[in-house]
Amino acid sequence: MLDTNIVSDLLRNPQGRVAVKLRQHGSSTSCLSMITATELRFGAVKRRSPQLALRVDTLLTKIAALPFDAPCDAAYGRLRAGLEAAGTPIGPLDLLIAAHALELQITEVRREAAYGVNPTRASHRLALRPARSHS
Repeated sequence: MLDTNIVSDLLRNPQGRVAVKLRQHGSSTSCLSMITATELRFGAVKRRSPQLALRVDTLLTKIAALPFDAPCDAAYGRLRAGLEAAGTPIGPLDLLIAAHALELQITEVRREAAYGVNPTRASHRLALRPARSHS
């Protein structure tokens, strides 16, 4: 399951390192959470970018966006409680995506720097350096 930072990098750099890794593994083995799909749609609307909206549309025809259904909500509760008890909470949308991957028992592909903690044991770290700030 690709998180939002990974997919955003893919959209910004269609020939970049993320794209190369995805081609090696095949897009049929990749998916993303519907939470990520909503974040991508928001980004395109916020930027008022028809080109970005088209790239998001195209991407979502190639990589499945899995629904966030029960019992993912229970996984969210357990994961959030555990992270807060450990003093390592993460952002709410990142937490939803991590819980989604955890419940489905699939690997979450993300940039380590996006979290600063490892929210799931099902996480896999791509051999990528943290993204530079684009602000």
